[in-house]
Amino acid sequence: MPAHTDRYDSAVARYFEAWNTREPEALARAVATAWSPQGGYTDPLADVRGHEGIVAVVSAAHARFPGFVFRLTGSVEGHHDTARFSWELVSEADGSAPVAGSDVITLDPEGRITSVLGFLDRVPAEA
Repeated sequence: MPAHTDRYDSAVARYFEAWNTREPEALARAVATAWSPQGGYTDPLADVRGHEGIVAVVSAAHARFPGFVFRLTGSVEGHHDTARFSWELVSEADGSAPVAGSDVITLDPEGRITSVLGFLDRVPAEA
């Protein structure tokens, strides 16, 4: 059982590494490490497939919320090839977290993400 838990935790750690990488080349590498080549990302604001689309979504989030980082809240739960977790977007300046959500990911046999289904639980009115 611990091996499965490690698999989910590792996948989610790579996911957050990608979301928190700002430099374009490093971001492309982080996305390629976290997602399978045909992996996807879907939330109320985006629906993309492939590394380029995912990089574009992450870059847009950084442009919209400069100086913020994504942080895991709580623990990662998983079974089979699926895991779920919650997160918040936190200001590095003052610690506020205006955006929060929950994601469900599926993994390929190598532990890379094949899909993300994201839900936004808290979003500022101006977003």
